This record gives sequence, C-alpha cells and structure tokens, in this order.
Amino acid sequence: MSTETTASVSTHVLDTSIGRPAEGVPVTLSARGGPQAEWAVLGASSTGPDGRCADLPEPPEGTAQVRLVFRTEAYVAPDPRPDAEARPAAPRESGGGAFFPEVAVVFAVAAGEHYHVPLLLNPFGYSVYRGS
Repeated sequence: MSTETTASVSTHVLDTSIGRPAEGVPVTLSARGGPQAEWAVLGASSTGPDGRCADLPEPPEGTAQVRLVFRTEAYVAPDPRPDAEARPAAPRESGGGAFFPEVAVVFAVAAGEHYHVPLLLNPFGYSVYRGS
C-alpha cells in the first residue's frame, strides 16, 4: 500500500477474446526518478487464476515514472506439453508467434497514490487504463 512518500502499483490482465482473466502472464515492474533517469527493475510476478499480480513491490521513494512490461507471448503461445490444459488458440500471423509479444506501459506516479493499471488483451489489440 502507498505511503506519504511512496506510490503503490497493482495490475491485472483480462483476455477480452474469451472474457476471462489471463493467467500466467509474466509482468516486470521497473521505476525511475524522471524521464532521463535509467530504469531500475524492482521485481517480477506472474498473473494468477484471477488475472492479478499479487506480489508486485512498492516503488521506492522518489519514483516519478513506472513501467509495467507484460510478456504476452508467454500467454498467447500454446503450451507444447501434452498434458497442458487447452486454452483457445489465438489467431497468429504467418510464421507463428504473438502479434504483440510484449506490452510495455509507462506512467507517471505521485507519492501517496495507488495506481491500478489493468491490461485488456486480445490477439490483435490491447488497451490499458488507470483503474481503481
């Protein structure tokens, strides 16, 4: 949870092509103190059965911008294991692979605020917004 000197960040991913949470999407959280500063990776997580990342770390004091990188190819690509649970296959460009193999979202933050940034994902598009 945010404090007076830090912000907090949460996210979830919804697969809008099937109307369900997207489980198993790797997410990396990075932060920087301003637009010219270098990114520092703070941690990584993966979406659970409800599409949420339950364990993203809090950005450090002085953070001005945050970046969430969603490795969507890990979700869209079919699991090659014979015992893997079937997931509806997404349409692919010729040559295989996801059309959007990753989605990077950068946003400004202020101390004392909470930022919930959901990703709505489908095979050929995505959208993000500041949720509550």
